[in-house]
Amino acid sequence: MVTGGASGIGLAAVERLLAAGARVVVADLNEKRGAEVLRQLGSENLRFVATDVADETQVERMFGYAVDQFGRLDILFNNAGLGGAVGPITEIGYDNWRRTFDILVGGVFLGIKHAARLLIAQGDGGIIVNTASIAGTGAGFGPQAYSAAKAAVINLTETAAVELAAHRIRVNAICPGVIFTQLWIAGDEDGAADAIRNFQPWPDQGQPGDIADALLFLTSKQSAFMTGQTLTVDGGLTAAHGNFFQARASNRALSTISGFTYGTTGHPNIIKRLDTTAATGNG
Repeated sequence: MVTGGASGIGLAAVERLLAAGARVVVADLNEKRGAEVLRQLGSENLRFVATDVADETQVERMFGYAVDQFGRLDILFNNAGLGGAVGPITEIGYDNWRRTFDILVGGVFLGIKHAARLLIAQGDGGIIVNTASIAGTGAGFGPQAYSAAKAAVINLTETAAVELAAHRIRVNAICPGVIFTQLWIAGDEDGAADAIRNFQPWPDQGQPGDIADALLFLTSKQSAFMTGQTLTVDGGLTAAHGNFFQARASNRALSTISGFTYGTTGHPNIIKRLDTTAATGNG
């Protein structure tokens, strides 16, 4: 099961898992993209189910569909996400803050909860991998709500791993750095590349396949003794302690806007421009 599997990191994971012989259910809010993925990959071992991971009824249905189609669950990749609330902390609406947590943290919680129920009932263990972010490891790598939510995912990974270890259910997380998906590029590929050029030590851009490869490791026998761990895949960015988020021009512009970004979910962003002249006194 791959949530947020219709684009970016999720889609790369689906492709890798299919190539490894897995039967895969893609869950995504973007139904149009889900249909395109089915056509694009054309595999008899692939299914799609439209799911809002912040809605428990839909999450339960998602797992029921997987069992109906393929008979069991072995792996959950909790990957669904979006940019969420943006803007100065004094301007972020609480509804946007809460919605960010509903999806980025609540979606992971619901995935773990219902996957664990199913895996425990099956009786032979299983694997859960959550997409966190380097934004959850400290300041300077993402917006406030996104960063705080990803920090919660890291902690939830650890606590769930301890609780579920007795059932032989391994729970780990991946912390991607800057990965060149549409969520990061945001319509400005040149700007996205320039933003990390002086901050990321590794010269190559991070690609969705890099995270998918980490996922394959965490779902393999080679990681059989790993649980409660966070695997950072970031081209050395955190090692260099680069505050690239503040350096990127388009992200500095976030101080002049407030709202909510939906990423590749198919929903339009809701953004308003702030009147900064009142605060600065400049015309």
